[in-house]
Amino acid sequence: MDYFSDKERGSKRRTTENITPAAWGGIVALINELIITGAFGNKYPERCPDGVGIIGTDERLFSLALSAEILDVEWPLQTERRKPAGHSWDTEPNIPDTLTVLDLIQFCYHTVAKPIPHSYHDFFGHSHLRFDEIEGKEEFLAKVNKIFERNGIAFTLNGDGSIKRIVSSVIQGFLSVHFHTGDSLLDKMIEEAQNKFLNPNPETRRDAVERLWDCWERLKSIENKNDKKVSINTLLDKASTNADVRAMLEEEARKLTDIGNSFHIRHTEITQIRISDGLVLDYLFHRLFSMIQFLILKR
Repeated sequence: MDYFSDKERGSKRRTTENITPAAWGGIVALINELIITGAFGNKYPERCPDGVGIIGTDERLFSLALSAEILDVEWPLQTERRKPAGHSWDTEPNIPDTLTVLDLIQFCYHTVAKPIPHSYHDFFGHSHLRFDEIEGKEEFLAKVNKIFERNGIAFTLNGDGSIKRIVSSVIQGFLSVHFHTGDSLLDKMIEEAQNKFLNPNPETRRDAVERLWDCWERLKSIENKNDKKVSINTLLDKASTNADVRAMLEEEARKLTDIGNSFHIRHTEITQIRISDGLVLDYLFHRLFSMIQFLILKR
């Protein structure tokens, strides 16, 4: 469905990296609806008592399999929990960890199939089902991504069942660039950083930034493997013959090295500052990748 408000105001900015109470409620409603309609019956079938067909989802089998793979999910799925409020009880949102919710979505995606009634059993008053896995997955993907979109959630479910983080178009452009520097290890390291940066897990994204700083250190020695100072000066000389631009680039190169050494990026000393803000990680990735790309293109 295309909502009128989206046409009037535009879609909500997808910058939220935590599952909100409203989004979680929508996901729970979707999964419960699919259980009721039998959409997980292809993998976890409830069979007709006569044994002649599948009539729905065996919720017990489904929940047992789910609990074995997604360990932190409480079944039945809960959106609220009780809490003491003086002499009575109140409720508060009950949302699993964001990564757990994303795992739950992936589990359901790999299990779902569209149930299609194909014969009616008069004695029991139910229909037997066949399943269209492709259509079921397409519908599930569309509904999950609509929930993400409407709630500004910065994730998207892909057709292969993976979940990727949504980044700005500028950073997305960086992530699609492929380098051929003549140093195959450096090319591979940059590609690893690019791939990790779209991961929903903040720790993996932090690893991507750390990996990019490793790329920076290797790039600085690409012109002279025996003398990094000579090498970086050669890189900067190739980048610009304008004295002012050359000085600006040298200052930026020095600052990027200082950032890598001062923050919890390349080292793990207790004196280093740990970065927990995702937007700061985005900024640092963007800043360093711009420098790396510029110097590689100018070689």
